[in-house]
This record gives sequence, structure tokens and C-alpha cells, in this order.
Amino acid sequence: MLRIAVSAALVVAAAFAHAQTFPSRQINLIVPFPPGGSTDAIARIMADRMRGALGQPVVIENVGGAGGSIAVGRVARAQPDGYTIDIGQWDTHVGSIIYKLNYDLQKDFDPIGLLSVNPQLMVAKKALPADDLKGLVAWMKANPGKISFVNQNAAAQITGLLFEQATGQKVQFIPYRGAGPAMTDLISGQVDLLVVQAAVTLPQVRAGTVKVLANLSPQRSAAIPDIPTSDESGVPGLYMSGWFGFFGPRGLPKDVLARLNGAMVETLADPAVRKRFVELGLDVASREQQTPEGLAAFQAAEIKKWWPIIKAANIKGE
Repeated sequence: MLRIAVSAALVVAAAFAHAQTFPSRQINLIVPFPPGGSTDAIARIMADRMRGALGQPVVIENVGGAGGSIAVGRVARAQPDGYTIDIGQWDTHVGSIIYKLNYDLQKDFDPIGLLSVNPQLMVAKKALPADDLKGLVAWMKANPGKISFVNQNAAAQITGLLFEQATGQKVQFIPYRGAGPAMTDLISGQVDLLVVQAAVTLPQVRAGTVKVLANLSPQRSAAIPDIPTSDESGVPGLYMSGWFGFFGPRGLPKDVLARLNGAMVETLADPAVRKRFVELGLDVASREQQTPEGLAAFQAAEIKKWWPIIKAANIKGE
């Protein structure tokens, strides 16, 4: 009995010590795409501010390839100690079932909290003779087989296929490793169309180097209310989801999960951070969605909505 009591006391003491000391070293925040994209931009904003809340550096590690599934696989296999997390999104934690995954999106991760709900924009090279989706479809009918469509992730590929189904027009898919390189080629006119989150494209839209055709959401965004929806732009029902959230490997200790979530919530409440989100066209998640339970429910709803569509279309990753 004495040994049992001593062992129990040691377990409690160890847990208390862990809660008091986490984090005791840097936290690695895995970004599943190359630098220059919207995911990378938001990760760096969050990491910079969370350093003060956690008392340790939050170091960005960009790991591209296979639509982000390589990076997310690393998180799934990481020690569940809170020192390796990822900034996930629709592409990596819903749409990545188009790839052959060696992990389970529903069982191998602990949601930490939802950061934002992000409008997906369809943008075009400046020289394209169309200013909205209606004009794009008309031009494609007159010039069949000439539109190139960037395929940098699952969301882009699925949007392109939904666009083909909705309009009866065909696009030429051009594979890219991330939105950053794709945006560079869109600006130079080497590709025609790109579907990407507003964070990566708004600076270029405002600078006049590319043009935006539509916000692929059912309603206009509070952050970018001047951009029309796909319904208004000429292809009703062409929607694509976008969001950011933090995930860790399954089995995070409750105190570690609470500490990470607390730092995230504190960061999202910072007026300077919220201002940056608005500038990048992102709608900050509601306080309820910022909880681990909120993100878990949100992701479950996204999976329920999108997996049947993906499976019915027999979409496979390239």
C-alpha cells in the first residue's frame, strides 16, 4: 500500500511539474506548404505573438509536398508532448483524403483551436479578358481548351473539377507545390487561374498585378465585403471552404493542450493581430470555435459535407 501511495504521489507530482514547466524549449509549428503562401503568412503572425504568451520561441518549419500531407504525417507521428504542432486547414485536414495517407485524419490528431474562416478567391492573370465568372465562361466557350488552372492543393483541384461540372467547360490543370510559387507565375502571366485563400492574393489584387473574379463563398466576407460571391459573379453554387486551425498529435496532455489553446486565444484577441487578419481578408473564428471542442466539431462537419462529394467525383491526388 505504501508503494502504491508513493507511486501515485510521484505521478501527480510529475504531472504538476509538467504543467508548471511547459513549454521549457521551443515549439515547432509545421507549415504544410512552402513560404510565401497564405498558410505561411498566418503561421508567422501567430508564432510571433504566441512567443510572448508561451515564454518560448515558436519556430516555423515549412514542409511542402503532396498537398501538405507529408508535413501533416510528421505531426501525426510526433511525440504528443506539445512541442510539434501544425497549422492545418481544409486541404490538409479534410481534402487530403484524395492522397494515400499513412495516418487517420479523424483519429490521429488533437484539435487545439480554430483560428479563422477564410474566403477562397478565384483570381486570374491581369491580361485575361474576363472580369467575373460569367465573362470567364463566355471566353472559355469561344476559346476551348486554352485556360490553365493551377492545381497546388486539394481545394484547388476540387474547385477546378466543380467548375468544370458547373459550366461544361474544361481547364488544363497545372500542378504546383504551393500557392507562393503559383502566385509568382500568375503575376508573370504563365498561368491563367488560381484558387487561393485571400491572405496570399489580396496584396497582389490591391497592387493591380492580378484580378479577382469571385469569392467562392455563399456570402460576402466581412473582411472583404467588396468582392462578389460566385453566385453574384456568374457561376451559382461554386463554393470552396477555407479555414485555419492548430492541431497536435493525438494524446496531448490536458494541461499542454490548455496552455497551447490559451496562447492561441490570447493572440487572436490582440487588436494588432485582428487588424492583420482583416488586412489579409480573414474572418477571425468565433470564441466558441477557438476551443479544442469547437475545432473538433467544425472539422467533423466539414468532413461530413465534403468527403461524399470527393468520393462521388472519384478525385485522386496528383
